[in-house]
Amino acid sequence: MRIDSILKRPVHGIAQVSPIVDAARRMREHHVGLLVVTAREGSESRVVGVVTDRDIVVEAVARGFDPAATAVGEIAQGELVAVGAGSDAGEALARMKEAGVRRLLVVGDDGRLAGIVSTDDLVEAMCAELALLVDVLRADIDRETRERTALPAAAAASAPVFLPAGTPGMRWPGS
Repeated sequence: MRIDSILKRPVHGIAQVSPIVDAARRMREHHVGLLVVTAREGSESRVVGVVTDRDIVVEAVARGFDPAATAVGEIAQGELVAVGAGSDAGEALARMKEAGVRRLLVVGDDGRLAGIVSTDDLVEAMCAELALLVDVLRADIDRETRERTALPAAAAASAPVFLPAGTPGMRWPGS
């Protein structure tokens, strides 16, 4: 499965000079755990990092930073971890493991940010594929049941199975 089929859009961002409290409010408003941190370069914005809900708790709150007076850029992760939109789920998971992250930026062929993919997104997509696999198995059993005629009664009866006494792991009634 290709990442571009499961990535999340739109990507929510925040300026690196914004206070941490604004980042927390934006995350709550959009129900996301990561914001892309941007810096202005002339008339354009450039991605300079990411900030997660965990960064806010572990790097800001736990250290006693004032979330209203501390800029997002002070706690943002500057190392950008990304995969190409054409990558498959296995590549994304390997990249997440290698970098020790739960979310990846997804970059399009043009080099621009195309979206974000998280472990939750991957689990959801993989579960959907596994559910489809279960449906395939059930459909096969249903087809076989419809197409195959029943065996004659004599052939359908199973002969008893005899195991010699003392077979390891076997318990006989009353023993």
